[in-house]
Amino acid sequence: MIDRIASASTLVGAIGSALMAGVLLAFSISVLPGLKTLPVPIAISSMQSANAAILNPLFLILFMGTALSCVIAAVSTPFTDRGHSALIIAGAMLYVIGCFAVTVTLNVPLNDALAAADSTTAAGAATWEEFTTKWVLWNNIRTAAATAACAVLILGQGRSVLG
Repeated sequence: MIDRIASASTLVGAIGSALMAGVLLAFSISVLPGLKTLPVPIAISSMQSANAAILNPLFLILFMGTALSCVIAAVSTPFTDRGHSALIIAGAMLYVIGCFAVTVTLNVPLNDALAAADSTTAAGAATWEEFTTKWVLWNNIRTAAATAACAVLILGQGRSVLG
């Protein structure tokens, strides 16, 4: 039973990490560069709308469910005789720390500051400048972490009891 739980949670964690990496990569390579070409008030309003729209059930299930799957994989895999526990634990930590924790502690506060910004003021423009510099840096880090988590979880999975 524990073998199936460990294997299934590792698989779900790897797939979730890959999907999250794709979502985050899209922001870094298209959304933010596109917004930077717009006048600041329009860019701020557009990003405020995107930040509000992404807080939907599907995204939250993907983002939080992947973190939960990774934790379950990391906790359960040492009690199995399948896969490589150290790799699965490392992959899980990459997602939980490098993607989930970075989002919660760094990107979300930047989103909150931007949400409170008045796009028509100099202070709003300064908030936008700080946002684009810091947010993209941390977004790139969490994109890399989610991508690496997927790869390491796959490597750690080894032969799956699922098939």
